[in-house]
Amino acid sequence: MSAPMPAPRGDLDVIELTGVRAWGHHGVLDQEKQIGQEFVVDVALGLSTAAAGRSDALSRTVNYAEVAALVEREITTGAHDLIETLAERIAAGALAAHPLLRRVQVTVHKPSAPVGIPFEDVRVRITRHASTVDAVLAVGTNLGDRELRLARAREMIGQSERVRIVWTGPVLETDPVGGPQQGAYLNSVIGVHTDLDPFELLAVAQRAEHDAGRERRERWGPRTLDVDVITYGDLTLEDPDLVLPHPRAHQRAFVLAPWHAARPEAELPGHGGIGELLELAEDRDGLRPGPAVEGYGRS
Repeated sequence: MSAPMPAPRGDLDVIELTGVRAWGHHGVLDQEKQIGQEFVVDVALGLSTAAAGRSDALSRTVNYAEVAALVEREITTGAHDLIETLAERIAAGALAAHPLLRRVQVTVHKPSAPVGIPFEDVRVRITRHASTVDAVLAVGTNLGDRELRLARAREMIGQSERVRIVWTGPVLETDPVGGPQQGAYLNSVIGVHTDLDPFELLAVAQRAEHDAGRERRERWGPRTLDVDVITYGDLTLEDPDLVLPHPRAHQRAFVLAPWHAARPEAELPGHGGIGELLELAEDRDGLRPGPAVEGYGRS
């Protein structure tokens, strides 16, 4: 299997939101909780903005207006003794609300703190990282040396930075579903841990396809290699280039069967258990055991 996940990323772009001001009631003293004072917060959002820059689409970045609203809400809600607690709540809320966000730095300023001597500012700065996400990729091929292509795909995915393969399904030979007349496929699935965002993980999948010489000429046509992102945690996403969970995975036995063999208790977000889905899949009769391929069938 692949090496352990490396240290937190240093290659992220940064969106900075500074000077968000609101009245809050945080402090150890009773008068601080009763009267309140102004707090100022700066937030540095660490993410990859490459997909947003290429597409000019808000869905591919973090909406800083939403982050500003979250900061104001946290300042004005509740009464914490410590600004450390306020910083933690802001960081946790931002990471939970924005799956493209991989790191957040929060600085909470308390310029009117009751210090007792002249001073300019008191501030706490924290940095927190997004948790590793479990994701499922489906791989399939029906052209050329199919076994070699699957082995190479797994190798490339496993060697990708920020991706660790955790398990793989067995290889199945499957009849083609839809499209023109064509040869049988070899299919499997790969479970990974990653701290890439979903569009970066999609880029990993597309690099493996490109390495295999994939050309997108005909929908559901024969292909040297197909690598799809099936799930990314529990994320639901509607984007022209990436829909999560994969919009047809719940109907495809060639995805569900190897997944079920490796993780029988797994669920497809929004659709339920993969075992039940597999029983309903119309193409389940077109499955049969495939060849042993290095790296597959490891749970």
